[in-house]
Amino acid sequence: MTEAYTLHEDPRSGNCYKIKLTAALLGLPLATKQYDILQGETRTPDFLANVNANGRIPVLEIESDQPTRFLPESNAACWYLASAANGENALIPQDSFAQADMLRWMFFEQYNHEPNIATLRFWLHFVGEANLSDQQRAQMMAKRIAGCDALKIMDDHLSRRNWMVGKGATLADIALFAYTHVAEEGGFGLGDYPAIEAWLGRIRALPGFIPMA
Repeated sequence: MTEAYTLHEDPRSGNCYKIKLTAALLGLPLATKQYDILQGETRTPDFLANVNANGRIPVLEIESDQPTRFLPESNAACWYLASAANGENALIPQDSFAQADMLRWMFFEQYNHEPNIATLRFWLHFVGEANLSDQQRAQMMAKRIAGCDALKIMDDHLSRRNWMVGKGATLADIALFAYTHVAEEGGFGLGDYPAIEAWLGRIRALPGFIPMA
């Protein structure tokens, strides 16, 4: 079954980028349709009715001989592309424990990493601190502490290995790379984490790697 993929995205989003990076590393063609989340373009009646009722991106649109399907949530979309790729796929380990460990780090990314590092990046780099609400400002210190804790966990882990799981890049690396490599836009100093910096270089050296737009 031949499938065609379109990513509904805002190119500033790390969650969208991780799907594009997954497709690039797998050699899968991926069309894009762009939205400006700062202008509310994912909250229109058309988007809510036809793309994602949750009003969020990314969403992977999948066209095949079946009715068109829409898959929200970045890590789910990465998993779908990797599992659907033809031939042996190095981005998903073959061993069942390694697969579970990969998913563990993908959950860590969404629960411990992204809500802190990505949120501060969005607030400071795109919204601007002067435009934040009092409630957002009150959360900044807690998010900074939690973000630093997440980076420290990663750095400690990577000080003993080259990749998050196993002996090669997996979806765990892609998921965590997306917002880690732009963490300084949220005020996090990556120079404090030498193992992470070395790991970032290894990911950039992967065949097929594409930078964030």
